[in-house]
Amino acid sequence: MTNLLANRIALVTGASRGIGYATAIALAKAGAHIIAVARTQGGLEELDDEIRKAGSNATLVPLNLTDFDGIARLGAALHERHGKLDILVGNAGVLGPSSPLGHIELKTFTDVMAINVSANFQLIRCMEPLLKQSDAGRAVFITSGAANKATAYVGPYAASKAALETLARAWAQETASTKLRVNLFNPGPIRTRMRATLMPGEDPSTLDTPEQAAEFIVPMCAPGWAETGKFYDYKTRTLMSFRPPA
Repeated sequence: MTNLLANRIALVTGASRGIGYATAIALAKAGAHIIAVARTQGGLEELDDEIRKAGSNATLVPLNLTDFDGIARLGAALHERHGKLDILVGNAGVLGPSSPLGHIELKTFTDVMAINVSANFQLIRCMEPLLKQSDAGRAVFITSGAANKATAYVGPYAASKAALETLARAWAQETASTKLRVNLFNPGPIRTRMRATLMPGEDPSTLDTPEQAAEFIVPMCAPGWAETGKFYDYKTRTLMSFRPPA
């Protein structure tokens, strides 16, 4: 995989930990320059150290993705500095409350939607022109099985991931005649802080690591990846097409 992504510019959100952190390192090992976005400065600095060890480099962007104007400024800065974006990995997300819907405050619900849906919508708006300047723009959004299972007690999270999937699929259709490819990646149960919060009694050693999942995201970011509007299920190692309900 070495140099698979040489000279490519990759933006990864939620890059300070978990799947985002692992994906940023995996992309860097494949030769990409990483635009690492996260709220946590310390986590970004640790990531920068690891990327340097991998022989690549990163631009660190401490940014809360609810700062929608900040996303627009980032897009403008990338245009000025690079004139393009080759890879967008929309990974940042929050679990939100584990509670019956009737017990959840409206602000709590909208906070989940802001990070998991609205921020990705703003990324699409602001990064699409840059991705279209690439000779092989690639976008991958991290989703969840909760989106189609409508899992009880994580309603806001499930609804937000269902909305994200629809946004990504619509964008894939809109850009199907261009060089841009847009897809979704479902990691399933992975050894992350979010998973530990949701399932505190689970033995984490029984789960795959973020690093293992990230290795399957990298090929979806490569120029040779031709599919669009698809869903990669990591647990079954299967690339799926969306089908209307029976």
